[in-house]
Amino acid sequence: MSCPICEKRKPQRFCPARGDKICAICCGKEREVTIDCPSDCPHLLSARRYEVEHRKPLPAGEIPFPNVELTLEMIRRNQAVLSGVGLAILKSANENPSLHDPEVLTALRALAETCRTLESGIYFERPPDAPLPRALYSQLAQLLDEFKKQEAQQTGFSQLKNSEIFRLVVFLLRVGTRESNGRPRSLAFLDFLKTQFPPAPEKQSDAPRIIVP
Repeated sequence: MSCPICEKRKPQRFCPARGDKICAICCGKEREVTIDCPSDCPHLLSARRYEVEHRKPLPAGEIPFPNVELTLEMIRRNQAVLSGVGLAILKSANENPSLHDPEVLTALRALAETCRTLESGIYFERPPDAPLPRALYSQLAQLLDEFKKQEAQQTGFSQLKNSEIFRLVVFLLRVGTRESNGRPRSLAFLDFLKTQFPPAPEKQSDAPRIIVP
């Protein structure tokens, strides 16, 4: 019997996504590329641990919006907003199993671009073309607008400025770029968000533990 993917090597690893055994080489090559690996796959978890242990800092050219300065004080001050956005991303992923890290990052980048125009006083919106990131983009944009409206109703004005919203989105985009592995079907960033923003209602106000990259 040979590996059902390459039809050459001996199958040695059980693939929970396929329900059969494949060879180690195909497992490494096709993992989160052509195979939708479940987050609890032992081979996936082992690979992620290796990637984290050998992770190198992002090259300057790969850091989203490298000229934007982020501060811990700003992030801590807006914990509720970060938690809300993180939980909204996870909710969308639960409702759309085809949503992977690349779609999330595409939505966040487009949202950051829109927020940057708001900061400059000129509104220009360019949502993603693909349906999944476009839908997530719309959900997050609506959520942030609701945050501002609720704050305005409670205090008479919104303290959440467009400049801070822009930086919060950039923060999440940088974290996502760091945590994801670049594979088309990666869930590494989404799984990371699950550890930071527990879905239980009583924990939704907990402070996020994301470290500033």
